Amino acid sequence: MIRVCNDLEALSLAAAELFATEARHAVTARGRFTVALAGGSTPRRTYEILANESFRDLVPWQNTHIFWGDERCVPDGDIRNNAQMARQALLNHVPIPQNHVHPMVCNRSPQEAAVEYEALLRGFFATDRPQFDLVLLGLGENGHTASLFPGTSVLDEQQHWVASVYVTEEGVHRLTLTAAAINQAALVVFLVSGASKAPILRNVLKEAQEPGNIPARLIKPANGGLLWLVDRDAARFLRQRKE
Repeated sequence: MIRVCNDLEALSLAAAELFATEARHAVTARGRFTVALAGGSTPRRTYEILANESFRDLVPWQNTHIFWGDERCVPDGDIRNNAQMARQALLNHVPIPQNHVHPMVCNRSPQEAAVEYEALLRGFFATDRPQFDLVLLGLGENGHTASLFPGTSVLDEQQHWVASVYVTEEGVHRLTLTAAAINQAALVVFLVSGASKAPILRNVLKEAQEPGNIPARLIKPANGGLLWLVDRDAARFLRQRKE
């Protein structure tokens, strides 16, 4: 499903409303809400809205567990650190128990850090698949999502939930949930904003494209839902009703 919003503010509000709704439904049904956050610039406004007083009480934070879809292997205080961004925009402003926040920590080799985070997930979910209630994702201009980049070996990973990858253009290692893990979620939501994303968004949604060239096309939830929340600029090449 594709939902086109007027601008980034409208998109962010829609995402915040969806986050709160999914959280309440999950806690009512299962006693807890598990979400994997996205990094990057687009989700930040959603996090800021969730931290506002008008939204803060709509989310059952005491029963919410926060994970991440990917992380750069940089120091915690680095502006490129996804967990740091989420703390500044959201987590430092809401009453979530600190032991319910599960960042990816890359204080050892990237490979060891990936093994450690997968062990954390397997222990938490205690099943043979990671059943997130919600996974938030962004979309890069090259078609990457989380840290699933074109041409990398992680795209073929079917057994592991977490993997490490070296991103040559950034000169940095990253940790990422694999497509196999993301696709077990109850709901996956892409947040896409800006005219620069219009060409790749159009290409992602073309059935003829190869997933290896556009990794975002690997995201096809096995038994869950998939929603694209996009703004008018990003959707300019799509024929969709705008809100």
